[in-house]
Amino acid sequence: MVINTNISATDSASLLEQSSAKLSQSLQRLSSGSKIISPADDSAGLAVSMKLTAQMARVDGAQNNLSNAVSFNQTQDGYLSQVSSALSRMSELTVLAQDVTKATSDRALYQQEFKALGSYINDVATKSFNSVSLFAGGTLNVTTDSDGNTFSNVGVNLKAASYTTATGDDISTFTGAQKALKDVTGAINQLASDRANVGTNIESMTYYNNQLSTLNNNLSAANSQITDVDVAQESTTYAKYNILVQSGTAMLAQANSLPQSVLRLLS
Repeated sequence: MVINTNISATDSASLLEQSSAKLSQSLQRLSSGSKIISPADDSAGLAVSMKLTAQMARVDGAQNNLSNAVSFNQTQDGYLSQVSSALSRMSELTVLAQDVTKATSDRALYQQEFKALGSYINDVATKSFNSVSLFAGGTLNVTTDSDGNTFSNVGVNLKAASYTTATGDDISTFTGAQKALKDVTGAINQLASDRANVGTNIESMTYYNNQLSTLNNNLSAANSQITDVDVAQESTTYAKYNILVQSGTAMLAQANSLPQSVLRLLS
């Protein structure tokens, strides 16, 4: 038996240090909810998790873009619904102005209302959404995924000739009312097509948005498998190393006391 080198104590101290490190790691995982406290815990998993997290952020951005674009189209349709009512009334006025029993003064009154409705439509053509023109007619490329792919959002042009010709007509004469009827009918047909495009835009982007929601859920689940701690399993691990630390501490104390037995040989 030797005194200078206590192998039992050295081994016990080494094992106690390992158990203490595992216990500390388990505590950190339980308190943070994450399995990866440092890159050394799972370097490959950390790399994958970083990529998944970045992709989820891009997906969130694309969803935000789609939601705003849907709101843009819904605002368009709100205005176009009123334009539809205005054009319907204008078409009615063009027929009323063709009544042979109406005097010139009667047609002048019809023209007054017709002109006011036309001015309303022309004013709607100038409206914007967050400083972006609602009715400039240009196609907007809306981001639909995390890779930057886009959907062509077909625009509406209320300054197109089919609209401006109708709103500029004069129904104060019988001949003018006949021409206006033809022009307003054309504007109504154009509006029907435009509103159908707006509806298609909203429907398509809603599908894209739903698709992104599903993708984001799947990405989140995959990332959770890599980074989130299993509390039940980790609690068991914590209990294990907590016992090992306590028993290791006791055994180290016991190992440190062994050299004292040499004194019995000297007495």
